[in-house]
Amino acid sequence: MHIKIIIISILLFLSNFANAALNIQHWKSNNGARIYFIENHDLPIVDINVDFRAGSVMDTKEKSGLASLTNHMMVLGSGGINEEDLANQFIDLGAQLNSSFDQDKSGFSLRTLSEKKSEAIDLLTLVLHKPNFDSHIIKREKKRYIASITQSETMPEAIASKAFMKALYGEHPYGLPSSGEVKSLKKINKKDLQDFYKNNYLSSELSVVIVGDISRAEAEDLAYKISIGFPENKRAKVIPLVNYNKPQDIKISHPSKQAHLYYGAPIIKRGDPDFLTLYLGNYILGGGGFVSRLTQEIREDRGLAYSVYSYFMPYIEAGPFQIGIQTKKDQVNEAKKIIQKTVSEFIKNGPSSNELKRAKDFMIGGFPLRLDSNKSILEYVSMMAFYKYPIDYLETFTNRIDKITAEEIKAAFQSRVDMSKFSTVIVGSE
Repeated sequence: MHIKIIIISILLFLSNFANAALNIQHWKSNNGARIYFIENHDLPIVDINVDFRAGSVMDTKEKSGLASLTNHMMVLGSGGINEEDLANQFIDLGAQLNSSFDQDKSGFSLRTLSEKKSEAIDLLTLVLHKPNFDSHIIKREKKRYIASITQSETMPEAIASKAFMKALYGEHPYGLPSSGEVKSLKKINKKDLQDFYKNNYLSSELSVVIVGDISRAEAEDLAYKISIGFPENKRAKVIPLVNYNKPQDIKISHPSKQAHLYYGAPIIKRGDPDFLTLYLGNYILGGGGFVSRLTQEIREDRGLAYSVYSYFMPYIEAGPFQIGIQTKKDQVNEAKKIIQKTVSEFIKNGPSSNELKRAKDFMIGGFPLRLDSNKSILEYVSMMAFYKYPIDYLETFTNRIDKITAEEIKAAFQSRVDMSKFSTVIVGSE
């Protein structure tokens, strides 16, 4: 009976939280870190996310994988506490520590009961400020990375993804595999990790998001503990602009029964004023699953594949617009032609009024469900904090979506999506 009451109470809390306007408090620490805070005492939980501008874009070709390995090693022993004891201390507190990593950022998140928050936060600060970078563990984890990379080199999807990013970005750091290469990983040593940490984990490039059962005063103290001690007044390495490479048509043989096709180009970066317009338009084109045009043409009308997708993935600099499909080898060229025709017609004519209404209904109606828990709120606000979005981004999201017209979508696609610059990668072509 008690368990049932608790579950109902949590569901009611999530529903109320999702429908209430988020009161996001925001300030900057004395050393330049950006702090975002949402206070809520309905559940005895505190969620914290910390992001640094230390993703794989900070790697070099010679030592690609260094950024990822640094992030990974930071949770494997800190402050002189070994890997196993550190993990057990978090478990004893009932706290969960996780790390995340992508092209732009290196992140760490903590979930803890509010009554145990002081001890859990002390452990988190050790992870962030005093990683051990134990030589024996570095050696072990390098072997794991290399084994994983070696295995992925036999998998058609991984081969296609790596070749596609290389085709789009060439020598730009976004073209480097985030986990590195076997050759580059073998060169990495403890000093490399220490130097990367020192040069890229900076207070000026740090964002901290705190959500849950904690007061403003406690949040300020927590943010100070997290941010103090990182190098100040130091700029992150400048990320080079993305220049379009000459479009490539790459075919890679593979014994798989099906072919994997990737098609697209770098298009858009974070904060671009056209992003929401392109995002809404892409839901209609290929991001809406079974209701998208590409799915209708490829799956429903011709039965060429179970699924086909498209998406925009903005980075600090221009991220890719990517279309992907997995189909029979003898059908992949036909599938590509249908994709090209469908995208070309969408760019030329834009969406219909019915398509636009259906897309808006889905995005506006479903938006509260994307903010139905501390964790999902933490993820959205962390994105806002890291990429320096306006504080009212979530509050105004549905209104801005609702105002977008079919003509604006057509104009945005015509000005931004140039198919003559698209590259193609097919793994498993005949």
